Amino acid sequence: MAVGHRVVHGGEKFSGSVLLTREVIEQVEECVDLAPLHNPANLLGIYAMQKLLPEVPQCGVFDTAFHATIPDYVYMYALPYWMYEKHKVRRYGFHGTSHRYVSQKACEILKLNYKEQKIITCHLGNGASIAAINNGKSFDTSMGLTPVEGLIMGTRCGDLDLGAMLFLMNKENMDIKKTNSFINKVSGMIGISGVSSDMRDIRNASKEGNKRAELALNMYVYRVKKYVGAYAAAMGGVDLIIFTGGVGENDFDVRAGVCKGLEYMGVEFDVEKNHEPKGKNEMLSKPTSKVKVMSVTTNEELVIALDSLDIVNRMKKEEIILS
Repeated sequence: MAVGHRVVHGGEKFSGSVLLTREVIEQVEECVDLAPLHNPANLLGIYAMQKLLPEVPQCGVFDTAFHATIPDYVYMYALPYWMYEKHKVRRYGFHGTSHRYVSQKACEILKLNYKEQKIITCHLGNGASIAAINNGKSFDTSMGLTPVEGLIMGTRCGDLDLGAMLFLMNKENMDIKKTNSFINKVSGMIGISGVSSDMRDIRNASKEGNKRAELALNMYVYRVKKYVGAYAAAMGGVDLIIFTGGVGENDFDVRAGVCKGLEYMGVEFDVEKNHEPKGKNEMLSKPTSKVKVMSVTTNEELVIALDSLDIVNRMKKEEIILS
């Protein structure tokens, strides 16, 4: 028996899932500044389980761990280097358990060697990120130091000119707290559309003639497509594109919009397959497509459970060896 915890930010300290010892928990506490909205809540769950089940092993599975393989020239920001040395300001990336699971699951379904593929995984939900996975290792991802960077999300702005943010802070007299709320809670799809952060509501509004809703959808699809193209260039090609998450698994219009125009890359999108029942693992490209496109249902809970089981099994083996 064990308890597995999803921990959003592990900083540079963790490149895989670990047993939550006192030392490890202290290191997670040190990462609170990097994820003030997430790590404190994750820690509350850990503290609660320590009290309820003190004899049961606790395991930590980090969102950032899968992206620990990203090279330095990719994860560094073009800021004075001492900012990295002192504050560890760099790209970390998130949704690691989802990107890892769906990329491995797709290769398992297609009977492909995971370590020989160039894969782009699109985790599209209220929070959204894309990862470039080269030969089984994360090479780049759209989220950065925090989950704000990258794609347009339900309430997060994604990529933004920092000069524009400074301009708005001055014009609207916003302090750090207001600015944090502005980019995290009232921007993104809800900010553009003025309708909702839910893609279903926005799409319905667009069909009814709401031009801002239509604009939001076009912006969303364009941003995803731009990252797909960038990551294909960064890896020197792509073999497999995967859609997952609430939007990625269920919104066939988003998938079709992203893949439209990617024929030059070798994508032959199957429009009929794309409109079949939602929420299942499905091939979305034609048999002749050079680049395969799939919808894969993510299962982050399974990753946490399996990683926790692996940690417990290793503990048992070590106990046998020591005895």
